[in-house]
Amino acid sequence: MSDKPEASDVQKRPPNNNLLFAVIILIVVACAAAFILLKPNDEQVTRTKVEPSVKEQLILELKPENAQDVEQGTLSVKSDKPAELEVPAQSVAEPETETKPIVKPLPALNESDTVVVTKIDEYFSDPVMSLMVTDDVIRRGVVFIDNIAQGKIAKKHAPVIKPEESFSVTEGDILTIDPNSYERYTPYVKVFTSMSAAQAVRLYEEYKPLINSAYTEIGYGDDEFNQTLTDAIDLLLDTPEPQGDLPLLRNSVTYQYAFSEWEQLPAAQKQLLRMGPENMKKVKAALRNIKAQLESN
Repeated sequence: MSDKPEASDVQKRPPNNNLLFAVIILIVVACAAAFILLKPNDEQVTRTKVEPSVKEQLILELKPENAQDVEQGTLSVKSDKPAELEVPAQSVAEPETETKPIVKPLPALNESDTVVVTKIDEYFSDPVMSLMVTDDVIRRGVVFIDNIAQGKIAKKHAPVIKPEESFSVTEGDILTIDPNSYERYTPYVKVFTSMSAAQAVRLYEEYKPLINSAYTEIGYGDDEFNQTLTDAIDLLLDTPEPQGDLPLLRNSVTYQYAFSEWEQLPAAQKQLLRMGPENMKKVKAALRNIKAQLESN
């Protein structure tokens, strides 16, 4: 049950890192998953385009010189100018107003932490934010998801802090995981299930350029992360769901699953098992919704 990628997955106290929820947090911030957050064009500035107005032309009234004398018949000279020239006023053109969305450019990957964390902070409380590791958020999540897709756990890249409570077991006729150990994951599950799939995917799409950039850094082609994210979700969804408690075996200072079919599962799936049956059901339901939302986009 160890999270060490190079070890035999046998350990007395499986690491407390909430490794699964690194997947969740990435979907929430990338993802990701991270997965309702603002669309890129929701923050916009309204620009009003104003055409130069057509000024009303001056009405000229031209009268013959000495007009009074003409009217009195003292002068017989006729003026060539019209007695009165009226120029109709032209209506002033109304300005054309256009509303054009202005998408704020994304920062460089090295400078993205402040923007990403600030966006997440708009939607979550301080206790939730306290669960996050807020440095190198995008890179951390990308590396973690890539490992999940391969069934591995990248502990050093977990985007969330570990639970404070320790792993514990119940010793009776058989050795099993103490149900109280499952409760340490409950806060993380609540964070995940409090967001809709549309929220998670919308945030993922917003920061997708940064995600792809981080993915390219570790040796993959641009825009390949979509498939990796899908593979990671599928692997977690394929985690078998035990009926009842799973017996453990003590091996010196470590524990392992008594049945080989459980002990030989990928590390990522065993991490999901450690969360307990109820938490696993909630996480799987949310992952199915996220996958469906990704496929519908």
